[in-house]
Amino acid sequence: MPYAELDKQRAFFHEHAHLLPQEIVSRYESAFRVEYTHNSTAIEGNTLSLMETKLLVEDNVSVGGKALREIYEVTNHAKAFAYAQKSIREGKPLDETMVKDLHQLLMENIQPGGIYRNVNVRISGARFQPPEPNEMYTQVKGFFAQLPFPSHPHSIEHAAWVHAEFVRIHPFSDGNGRISRLMMNYALMSDGWLPISIAKEDRLSYFEALEAYALGEGISAFATYVAALESRELDRRIELIHQVGL
Repeated sequence: MPYAELDKQRAFFHEHAHLLPQEIVSRYESAFRVEYTHNSTAIEGNTLSLMETKLLVEDNVSVGGKALREIYEVTNHAKAFAYAQKSIREGKPLDETMVKDLHQLLMENIQPGGIYRNVNVRISGARFQPPEPNEMYTQVKGFFAQLPFPSHPHSIEHAAWVHAEFVRIHPFSDGNGRISRLMMNYALMSDGWLPISIAKEDRLSYFEALEAYALGEGISAFATYVAALESRELDRRIELIHQVGL
């Protein structure tokens, strides 16, 4: 897949990002954090609305009538994303330690995090099923050994592979989707891209692209999906730049 136009978008954004007032940047990033937290947890079945997510994440206001697990899923996700952003600013790599730390944050007050599963898991409705524990352990070690050495020609493809391959292996008993999306965004942001949010309304096409990879059809379909979302995020920021008078 050609990425020339996407590379131009990124270059334009980085060249002119300094024109955006910090107040606008902060407001945009807060809105994205709420949207991303809502979508990533809703994809997995969390029933909090976007407004309820905002109240928890941005306003620190409690939400009544919801299960504690759902509350923790949302607040934990926001904490994990903030930790990922801080770690990237500090130059920390995406490695096994980082992934386990992020998973622990996602699972806080829900179940022990950062621990690989020792049982089989099945994905309802999927044609592909994750490897059994012994094979999973071998594959996840192989994943982290390969992680620092991207084998794809473009960083968008590498970030897509990070998500698709990790969720295919499914190393944890719970939270694999959320941690894989965080890992993808970690890879994107580390290479100068913007984080992306996969809308819960698009989960069917999202799952289909991931399943195509898991069934051996390559990363192209999912990388194309990721590239389109990245282009949308860059367009949003570039529009803000134009609005301030470029």
